[in-house]
Amino acid sequence: MTHHTKHSGSLFQGLLIFVFLAFLTAVEFFIAITNASVLLLSIAAILKVGLVLYYYMHVYKLLEEDDEHDHSSYAWKLATNRLGLWLFLLSDAFVFGGMFVARFNLLGFTRPHLSQELGLIVTSALLVSSFFMNRGETQMAQGDRRGFFISTSITLLLGLAFLLGVVFVEWPQAAREGLTVDGSAAGGIFYLMTGMHAFHVFTGLIFLLVVLNNARKGVYSAERHWGVEAAAVYWHFVDLVWIFFYPALYLIGKAL
Repeated sequence: MTHHTKHSGSLFQGLLIFVFLAFLTAVEFFIAITNASVLLLSIAAILKVGLVLYYYMHVYKLLEEDDEHDHSSYAWKLATNRLGLWLFLLSDAFVFGGMFVARFNLLGFTRPHLSQELGLIVTSALLVSSFFMNRGETQMAQGDRRGFFISTSITLLLGLAFLLGVVFVEWPQAAREGLTVDGSAAGGIFYLMTGMHAFHVFTGLIFLLVVLNNARKGVYSAERHWGVEAAAVYWHFVDLVWIFFYPALYLIGKAL
């Protein structure tokens, strides 16, 4: 297999996974406005999580054998860095998981009165940003620095659009509908979940800016680009969390 063929194949795989994710998101929305089956919505979310974990976050890399025993080598540092990052994400997942459980404990199979259309729009922005993040990581791994800059910059803009959409469009609209932090359990859990997630999106944007600046300075190469991989995994984690939060807040149950 030639270098060009491998490069094209990796980019095509990222595109194919994005198509599947977009299709499942559309299916979720259709289910929500028709029969609102919790089972079907759960299956769609789990399928999306599996695709993101394996193909975008490359969780399988944790199982790659490392024959390098030199603790000063890049290979050994890469393996330990990956493990450390995933342990951090696992601990963070417990925080989000607690919020997810609290949402159903407080609201059961009802949900906040939110615009499902606006929810779909911001979700689409984050989903597309994950596609470009995967593309940017792949391009850096193939030595395409220009492609990396373009794809990662698009990721940054889409992430910013998501953040602004939630904080400056969704929150004011929800407040006008009477959904306030101290007004009801629905308001409290809505702002807690979206606020914590928005904070992680914000930190992810800072991470992307740092990585773009480092890449501009020539810090990364096709062989050594852990910073890019770490930023990509973190960004996809933020997307993965929203894969659960989106149906929990916008799709499952009867609106209050």
